[in-house]
This record gives sequence, C-alpha cells and structure tokens, in this order.
Amino acid sequence: MAIKVWVDDWQMQCCGEPFAIGDEVSWTLRDPDTEWLELVLGNDLAGSIDQAEEHHGGVGEDVTHTRGIVAAIHTVHCRYAPISGGADTALYPVAGSGVVDAVRSADGWIPDRGELKFAGYLVQLTVEQDGRSA
Repeated sequence: MAIKVWVDDWQMQCCGEPFAIGDEVSWTLRDPDTEWLELVLGNDLAGSIDQAEEHHGGVGEDVTHTRGIVAAIHTVHCRYAPISGGADTALYPVAGSGVVDAVRSADGWIPDRGELKFAGYLVQLTVEQDGRSA
C-alpha cells in the first residue's frame, strides 16, 4: 500500500534524518494540517496527503512508528506574504503559490527559489497494512 506523507521543512531541519528513494524509514505520523496544505497546494493535491511526519509530540503516547520504503520525494516551495489587516512581520503562505518538484533525496536544506521559499517535502511511502515496510 502507498501513502503520501507531508514532511515540514523545519521538522526535517531540526531532527530529521536524511533519506533517499529506496531507503527504509521509520516515522511517527499524525493527521496532516489540511487547511495549510490546501492553501499552498490546492484542494486536490492536499486531499491526497494521508499523513504528516512528526518529531515533536502531540500525537499520543500509543502511536507506533510507521515503517516504509521511500518510493518518491517531491520538494514544495511557496510564497509568503502578510495577510490583509495583519502585522507586516507575520507572513503566511500565498494561496496557490505552491510549486512541486521531484528529487531523489532529502536532507531538509533545499535552497529557496527567489520569492518561493522551501516549505517541505511530499513523500510517497510503500508500507504494509500493519505499518511494516513492504
């Protein structure tokens, strides 16, 4: 079974281990922030994301690691700007500005692309039903 996992840039930079296509990973997963992902990626792509990788808790103590084989990796970049009526220093993703590009590996340190800032990865994992790698 294949699942699509969102990996935040900051989570990867803080505590993540680099990975590449074909690697086996063991991640703690949680429900994705669908509202944020829809803003950046649009409803269709955001709706295809099954889980989000989590290093910093908030997922419950009984959650186990999901093991899988990395089948595909895509970087996501987007624009950020202040929202109308908000503080000029608070930046939010600009709706529909997300750009997705395929890559072979991930280390968390993808360069920005001008106005487009690195936001995270979309990773396709191949897993068995019980969470063990296929």
